[in-house]
Amino acid sequence: MVQVAEMDVSDVARVLVFGQNGQVAQALAQISPPAGLTLTFAGRDRCDLQTADPAELISALKPAAVINASAYTAVDRAESEPDLAYRLNRDAVGAMARACAAAGLPFVHISTDYVFAGDKSTPYVETDALEPISIYGASKAEGEAAVEAAGGRWTILRTAWVFSPFGANFIKTMRRFAAERDAMSVVDDQRGRPTFAADIAAVCLEAVQRGLSGDDSLQGLFHIAGADDAVWADVAERVFQEAERRTGRRPVMTRIPTSAYPTPARRPGNSSLDTAKLQAAAGWTPRPWRETVDLCLSALESA
Repeated sequence: MVQVAEMDVSDVARVLVFGQNGQVAQALAQISPPAGLTLTFAGRDRCDLQTADPAELISALKPAAVINASAYTAVDRAESEPDLAYRLNRDAVGAMARACAAAGLPFVHISTDYVFAGDKSTPYVETDALEPISIYGASKAEGEAAVEAAGGRWTILRTAWVFSPFGANFIKTMRRFAAERDAMSVVDDQRGRPTFAADIAAVCLEAVQRGLSGDDSLQGLFHIAGADDAVWADVAERVFQEAERRTGRRPVMTRIPTSAYPTPARRPGNSSLDTAKLQAAAGWTPRPWRETVDLCLSALESA
């Protein structure tokens, strides 16, 4: 069911954001949109994408632009719930994209490094062939294809290793384990570029603003990620270092291979995304992951 009654329907240029509780959606809610824009969030209570057609909400609200910050992100559970993963990550996304294309609206969609196999020795660029190795990755790859097939004014932002003070993510989990555990094992052979959700949110709004002004420089497919590589154990070590500085307590960490931590869904060994295209198009500079991890931990401490 789509519910419209409680939503803001003023004449202000409105950006409709699908998703409300995810990391990027909550990051969008925390930053001020560009002058002249307002953000309206559609969570499950207003548009349950498992059953509702998002095109109906787009038609009813007549927004100036749409950002899709919703997704099925339960990577392991997707292996046993493929229909739901495809419903949310392909079918709902395609419906949004087609509705936006028909109305001439800028559409920004967030995708993932999981569309790649992860066996490349260097960072992935936008033109690399897609080869997902999990249901989640395959559903996101087909979501990308649905956006491209719809045409119109679309932007896809592929990202990886997202973290923030909101929702569930690796940083928050490691912070909790630092307080609860004396020892733990962390994978050290999966490589990626940790990405702060606030940075993704800012680029989403920049893409919308440019699209509304007639600037097509951020239309198309782009990678957005942190500035430098890490393995999961590196990131955990940083969190534990900060925990020790604040509390004097630090778990003993053992670095292990992926093979020692089996999961239902395979993970890409290399999730590093090359962001040169976005840097050139947006004048955007990625931030080192240690810097943004520290910012996230400070925000959690303040909260």
